[in-house]
Amino acid sequence: MGHHHPHGHGHGHHSHDEASIEPSQVLDSEIPDSELAPADVSRRSLLRGAGLLGAGAAASVLGSATTPAPAAAAPDTSGVARKGGYLWLAGDHHIHTQYSPDGVYRVIDQVRHANAYGLDWMVITDHGTVQHAKIGVEKVNPDIRNARDEIRDTLVFQGLEWNIPGAEHGTVFVHPGKNEVGVLRQFENDYDGTVKNAKEGTPANEALAIAGLNFLADAVRRKQVEDAMFFANHPARQGIDSPHEIRGWRDAAPRIALGFEGAPGHQAAGLPKPLGPGSGRGSYNASPGTQSFPGYPLESYRTWGGFDWMTATVGGLWDSLLAEGKPWWITANSDCHSVYADTATRGPGSDFNNNGFYNDPVYGGAINTGNNDYWPGFYSRTNVGSSAATYAAVMAGLRAGRVWVDHGRLINGIDAQVRPSSGGPGVTLGGVLQVKRGTKVQLDVTVDLATTPNWAQFVAKLARVDVIQGDVTGSVKDRDTLTAPNTKVVKSYEVTAGKTSLRFTYDLGAVDGPVYLRLRGTDGNRSAAGYHGADVDPHGPGMDVVGDADPWIDLWFYTNPIWVLTQ
Repeated sequence: MGHHHPHGHGHGHHSHDEASIEPSQVLDSEIPDSELAPADVSRRSLLRGAGLLGAGAAASVLGSATTPAPAAAAPDTSGVARKGGYLWLAGDHHIHTQYSPDGVYRVIDQVRHANAYGLDWMVITDHGTVQHAKIGVEKVNPDIRNARDEIRDTLVFQGLEWNIPGAEHGTVFVHPGKNEVGVLRQFENDYDGTVKNAKEGTPANEALAIAGLNFLADAVRRKQVEDAMFFANHPARQGIDSPHEIRGWRDAAPRIALGFEGAPGHQAAGLPKPLGPGSGRGSYNASPGTQSFPGYPLESYRTWGGFDWMTATVGGLWDSLLAEGKPWWITANSDCHSVYADTATRGPGSDFNNNGFYNDPVYGGAINTGNNDYWPGFYSRTNVGSSAATYAAVMAGLRAGRVWVDHGRLINGIDAQVRPSSGGPGVTLGGVLQVKRGTKVQLDVTVDLATTPNWAQFVAKLARVDVIQGDVTGSVKDRDTLTAPNTKVVKSYEVTAGKTSLRFTYDLGAVDGPVYLRLRGTDGNRSAAGYHGADVDPHGPGMDVVGDADPWIDLWFYTNPIWVLTQ
């Protein structure tokens, strides 16, 4: 298995009309032609004829080039303005409740706050534990269903935080339905690293993680659940998600394993004492341990501008995956357990071990400045381009990579389109533009700037947007590769004071090989040369200081990539 590290309701229903068929469905040989739209049958035939439907093609964007197509029409039921043909719905896939051994709040507490702070979708992800596997998965479900009924305009998924065998944590969630509890319960009992005592990084445990992802893929294939997804959480925090494991997850189940947290939760943890916990932003304050992958540097155990080192490093691990042509997406979440400056405490008389939950929280009589978290939507957002405000459409948008993330409501929105310079429709985040070799291509970007105060009561000011470009070089021989030498910041755009939007066009020129582009923006308060030097990233995020990292004065946004493939 390669180098092995020594870890000595329904808001809607799914139909093929809700979103265009994803390229990976075109490439999935187990989906018959009869289930594809006519255009996708033609695309599949073209790819077969070109020899691009081999065993490895399904895991690579190199085999899934698409021509631009308009978004499928769908009723706007969310009140969210469309941009680039999509509703951009804000969400959070990493949230804990009283059913977690380190949780406090009721499901409805989290859902009410998420709704109040502007989230359109969210996932309840209590920790995988023996108690949760036996009791919690079923007991939390009625609370989730009741919350769906009470808060009708926020989609509430049921999931769990998976203790990945041989690795860190991850979000696993499914489309709502009659089998959501059964599938999650069986998954947790059979494949959770804590339940199965499979935490160490052995080949057998890494294989168990792959088996878990295959179980989810099979549950979807057999229509036990309509859809299922996995995102790795806080991947660099302990250094135990090795590069080959991440590649292994993606390659084994490319329709289930979709990405990782570009920015972890626990963002209030970096607030200095006595104002806050005085810890590492994101609770990234560890050092390498016996289970850690030895190739990770000390710097990877800290956040950079609040973002995980794997994402924040231009030319780093995330870029190494993108340079392979692997669709691998980033998100940003709250990981909400206990909220900074809250007054709640767990209900008295709680017996988590026997009951699988804590009693309902009560007023504790004191403001707790040692708590690490913000309510869902208060600080972090994962913004998904969705064809409709439904569970299926949000999952389709996540799978397609139509995602940008931000902190502190740094921007209101972004529309990024790559298109031929001669004109015509473009493709947006997560998309693939296929052109003839030598075609001139451009990136058109409109950023809607923040105009109203965020939840810290100031209007965030975007200072700069960076365009990051990399070559798509194909598969790597070393599965623990964590660099992409041909990726760098190629252009930066300053924001003019007094404007409500930033518009620019970046000219790629004549494209003679496959490339990808992604965007990053900052308030400009704190910048430094990137981890791989100023030639690669002249003014990226700085490494956060443990005990002194106020998250509100160092705001960033990131987008997922857009690919350009030549033929």
